Amino acid sequence: MLPKDLIRRIRKLEIRTRKVVSDMLAGQYHSVFKGRGMAFSEVRQYQPGDEIRFIDWNVTARMNEAYIKVFTEERELTVMLLVDVSASNEFGSKDRTKAEVAAEVAAQIAFSAIANNDRVGLILFSDRVEKVVPPRKGRMHVLRLVSDILTFKPKGHGTDLSAGLTYLTQVAKRKAVTFLVSDFLATGYEKPLRLVGRRHDLVPVVIEDPLEQRFPAHGLVEMEDPETGERFVVDTSSTAVRGRFMRAMQAQRDERRKLFKKLELDHVELRAGDDHGKALANFFRARARRMAA
Repeated sequence: MLPKDLIRRIRKLEIRTRKVVSDMLAGQYHSVFKGRGMAFSEVRQYQPGDEIRFIDWNVTARMNEAYIKVFTEERELTVMLLVDVSASNEFGSKDRTKAEVAAEVAAQIAFSAIANNDRVGLILFSDRVEKVVPPRKGRMHVLRLVSDILTFKPKGHGTDLSAGLTYLTQVAKRKAVTFLVSDFLATGYEKPLRLVGRRHDLVPVVIEDPLEQRFPAHGLVEMEDPETGERFVVDTSSTAVRGRFMRAMQAQRDERRKLFKKLELDHVELRAGDDHGKALANFFRARARRMAA
């Protein structure tokens, strides 16, 4: 049984998330993620302007007047959330850690999906696949996914994006809308990213903390790498040290964006402390404009 404070936390997140979904996301989600194809619905009499190629010649011959086939979009999709639960996501300089941001974003995506009658599944990974929840529908299922993201204690500490991506290619035989939620503080993931991007509709969701972009001057600070446990002292008052850090992080960010562009992957970047619902809505709008162009 979940602790009462966690239940309150999840309930509060649900209320906030469902409002964002109803106000901004659900309709835009529907417009940018297409179903699996077109399914036959019915036949009706031909009307001026109808596509001639859709005429049902068998019915037309029996009725002695033109009838056409009507098709509707098969809307039901499978949405997979690949969420990074490595130790680096426990960092947070604002009121929420990157892991908490990931849970909120995943909830917004999941509630948008079930509002459109889609199924949602979850793969949690660190330097290995940690937990898998098969795709299902419904509010209680989404709340379980959110709870898993918030409370799961991984066995691994490092980040291996290829672990989650490779597992997805092995188990997801049909095309899925896949959101890869991570801080992307990793290397060596280009090949599996390319493979998943070819087979599925892949959307990288990059979660960053403001301190990962601008290092504050606080004198000598002892730091610990959460993924390796290595400790070291950094002179944060040094302009040179802060400059090297910011240049290294910017270079990593530029390389990542270049890779996404090369693989033609629409992506979204989120920072802890920002309005994530608004950022997702802006992403959906931009993607819709690009698809319509």
